[in-house]
Amino acid sequence: MLISAIREEAAASKSSRTDKNAEGSVIESTSRHDAQLTWAKLPIQKRLEVLQHARFAMSRMTDAFSEAIPSHLCRTPADTRVAEILPLLAACRFLEQRAAKILKIRPLGSRGRIFFLARCISEVQRVPHGVVLILGPANYPLFLPGVQTLQALAAGNAVVLKPGHGGGPIAKLFAEALYAAGLPRSLLEVMDDSIEAAEDALRSSVDKVIFTGSAQTARTVLRVCAEKIIPCVIEASGCDAVVVLPSADLKRVVRAITFGMRLNGSATCMAPRRLLLLGASEDRKKMLVGMLSTAFYECGPAYLSETLRANLDEMLHEAERFGARVHGSISEEQRPILVTEVKPGMRLAQADLFAPVLSVIDVSSEAEVLAAQEACPFALTASVFGDEVEAKRMASALNVGNVLINDIIVSTVDPRIPFGGRKESGYGATRGTEGLLEMTVAKVVSVQRSKSVRSYEGTGDQHRELFDGVILASHSQTLRQRGQGFARALRAAMRLRQK
Repeated sequence: MLISAIREEAAASKSSRTDKNAEGSVIESTSRHDAQLTWAKLPIQKRLEVLQHARFAMSRMTDAFSEAIPSHLCRTPADTRVAEILPLLAACRFLEQRAAKILKIRPLGSRGRIFFLARCISEVQRVPHGVVLILGPANYPLFLPGVQTLQALAAGNAVVLKPGHGGGPIAKLFAEALYAAGLPRSLLEVMDDSIEAAEDALRSSVDKVIFTGSAQTARTVLRVCAEKIIPCVIEASGCDAVVVLPSADLKRVVRAITFGMRLNGSATCMAPRRLLLLGASEDRKKMLVGMLSTAFYECGPAYLSETLRANLDEMLHEAERFGARVHGSISEEQRPILVTEVKPGMRLAQADLFAPVLSVIDVSSEAEVLAAQEACPFALTASVFGDEVEAKRMASALNVGNVLINDIIVSTVDPRIPFGGRKESGYGATRGTEGLLEMTVAKVVSVQRSKSVRSYEGTGDQHRELFDGVILASHSQTLRQRGQGFARALRAAMRLRQK
């Protein structure tokens, strides 16, 4: 019945969904607002049923999704299935199974309650923001904005989805699966992928922004949001490190790094960009460099834009001037480039390039590893290869959002795992429990059951004595001091009763 009501509301005002104001920005129609309010009132299981049916539909759309992937992304149809479709469907099932528990009302019991609120009961609700604007990336146009959209809808929001460059066709396929599952169109609008659409969307009436993209673009988004005081989640770029401990299996390191460089033409925010080689002998370093050079030569090419090739060329020449050695060259069909003798302060080791380049940085101690990591402005993920106990100790000290031990990228597709960066890699979380909670805001409802009105009376010296006694009784260090405070509070309370 409620789904029908949402559809009727949307149909009644379809002709006036949006218009333009004098400045040309989009004005949100009342239809989306009304539909969102009705959607949020649905029992969460009803909302999750829509997501479940959409998951069933998307499981039969693998060919269509693969064909809709932008041509500039270097991947096979199998890559799309394993890197986008499978993790998206797993995230949807995670919501179906866990969202109701995560978002359920949390009563606050008596433990920790201040004594004079003994008759006051409170609960914490998780309520939707309203309209969530999702600014999607170009490199993973289905998985990343898809999970964010599903989380926003599960929490009771309406969504405006602005795909990244080239992501329009696959975003529309994703939306059609949701519409077919029963989601009213007024709850999910897919915009075109232009910069103008992003600007219009940012200046429209939205209640939260979820952005995935470069740090440079994130700054522009944040300036607009700051003007309107709109909360944001920023998932920005990375220049991720791979720490290779003396105990690491070099064959595994090489296989993992090569996978990370090859995946999606190296257009992955978590792709390895810096290899911090800890305490390696010259022979061990020579062996690793040789293994990486061979593996990189056998990699398929990535296709870089002219701008990206020019930036990479400039940074490589700059690194060479400061003593680095470049193993490889720049071409239109770009194979991974290995750069050795790199210093942490070089621009190449601090840039969020979506290009297959790996900088090898020699470090002699764990302190140097941490210093090299701090020298980089980005802190998205890091990988540590080596003995698990040693790697965990290193992981606890690294200032990044996610640490993978003896792995690269793969583990992060677990739908239970929140994902987010630090420093210039952004803030907030997407995916997992924390990502779902980002789509809500805490709302507290408190009920006072006491009939007394004493708490509303004016205070005087006797009240000061009462409160001092309570403070001492509640928070003094020793039992004797607490007893003295209790006696003081009791005497003051008796005097107040006699008034």
